[in-house]
Amino acid sequence: MYFTYSSKQLEDAVREFSKLPGIGTKTALRLVLHLLKENRESLDHFGNTILRLGTHIRYCKDCMNICDDELCPVCADKRRDHSIICIVENVKDVMIIENTRQYRGVYHVLGGIISPMDGIGPADLNIDSLEARIKRGNIRELILALSATMEGDTTNYYLYRRLSKSIPVISTLARGVSIGDELEFIDEVTLGRSILNRVPFEMNK
Repeated sequence: MYFTYSSKQLEDAVREFSKLPGIGTKTALRLVLHLLKENRESLDHFGNTILRLGTHIRYCKDCMNICDDELCPVCADKRRDHSIICIVENVKDVMIIENTRQYRGVYHVLGGIISPMDGIGPADLNIDSLEARIKRGNIRELILALSATMEGDTTNYYLYRRLSKSIPVISTLARGVSIGDELEFIDEVTLGRSILNRVPFEMNK
């Protein structure tokens, strides 16, 4: 949808908001106009919060999760079982699994999945850092918690072939997670049960 703007500043703001996933021009305009109704203090706080994303956000040195310190809260928690690593595609998947309250191990964020159509290969993912964690020892299980899509399964098979000689147990989510499902659309009960009832990966070949 095309709008005639009375202000270049307004047009620029709408253009930037519309770059966000799922935000069209109409929604972007509504958001910007809402912000303009806020007082200056609230608007400054909003802007500074966005700016701090680029300057203050860090990535956990162990699992690559987003955090504020050297280690994320999960990796820093000594009560967690650090011998089990759950491998996920992105930070959002960590949040989804944590919401189930069924998993007490730690995570490793790949930063994507293998997708030749999108030009994403193994070298583009956080696999080397995962291998480094494994080489440090004391890892007894990897859980492959990737979406049940063709790209997710391709990544699962690649990781299994590359890491199976180094890890006693490699498991994957139970197929309560349907083929083609992405984690963000799965209810917490189903996902939690899939974590608890995970199965050895080689059984799914």
